[in-house]
Amino acid sequence: MGNTKPATIYDVAARAGVSKSLVSLVLQRSPRVSEQRRAAVLAAIQELDYRPSTAAVSLAGTRSRTIGVVLDDFRNQWFVDLLTGLRESLQDQGHRLVVADRFLNTGLDVSPVEGFLSMRVEGLVIAGEPDPDLVVPASTPVVVAGGRAALPRADTVANDDLAGGRMAAEHLIELGHVRLGFVGGQSAASDARLEGWRAGIAAELATGGTTGASVSGVAVVLAADVTEETGVTGTHRLLDEHPDVTAVFAANDVTALGAMSAIAERGLRVPEDISVIGYDDTPIAASRYVGLTSIDDRSIDIGRGAGARLLERIADPALPTTEVLVEPRLVARRTTARR
Repeated sequence: MGNTKPATIYDVAARAGVSKSLVSLVLQRSPRVSEQRRAAVLAAIQELDYRPSTAAVSLAGTRSRTIGVVLDDFRNQWFVDLLTGLRESLQDQGHRLVVADRFLNTGLDVSPVEGFLSMRVEGLVIAGEPDPDLVVPASTPVVVAGGRAALPRADTVANDDLAGGRMAAEHLIELGHVRLGFVGGQSAASDARLEGWRAGIAAELATGGTTGASVSGVAVVLAADVTEETGVTGTHRLLDEHPDVTAVFAANDVTALGAMSAIAERGLRVPEDISVIGYDDTPIAASRYVGLTSIDDRSIDIGRGAGARLLERIADPALPTTEVLVEPRLVARRTTARR
């Protein structure tokens, strides 16, 4: 049986006929290596299927070129575009992403951040709302992407949820709906979207608009995360208490799916009887089968902005912290219609 022991940096050096230090320089993409020797080392790496240890590179005093990303929950499709944007902004500089899910690690004593710190990552991206108890060393650059909760010494790149909530209200009012409902859970994003939605209704009342003083809104906010089940339970409660509601704004797309399920369970149709609008414009919203009207929070741009800001902070840790808000946009599909 052949030797299955993983190749080491010494094996690469021997195969390429160079020193271990020169192999390290090639791995660091140093310009001080001749093209001939670089080609020999890269060929040896490919032949031996060598994979350098990120931790070993860090302990040797060189840059790990690794960024740790902590997600709230892998099940939320909002993270798909966010990670795409992060990768686009970081890969040109030779950085790789390592991703951990806070939800999957809830049963462990050590947080994902601790694991990343032990790997000596060059920076951290906290995607979503940071844990209130999260502690990040002052020496580690960190950016919060998508969340609005304050984190010491962290930059923030997020969607303008207030503007998006107001946009949702304006869309439904423009379609002639005067009895609006909101369904969400207890989270910073859901709260901000609800606040913006209420502001949109208040602005309509203040101006008289197209519906005059007849427009009104009611909200059901459950003591739970914004999930599909939140949408089902919250919409049933909403329609039990306010059967005259003709349009529902859900805190995010998965909650909107739950709302649509609850509406169907009551023998009603979307959008003929009740219009539904979600938030985040996730891939499922854009699917032909669902066709969900949604507020696009431009998560790919949030990812790009977070990556760019993290690179700036890695280069200059003394930079003042900033908050960048990305303007959302409405994507109208077939789940909303004129009343």
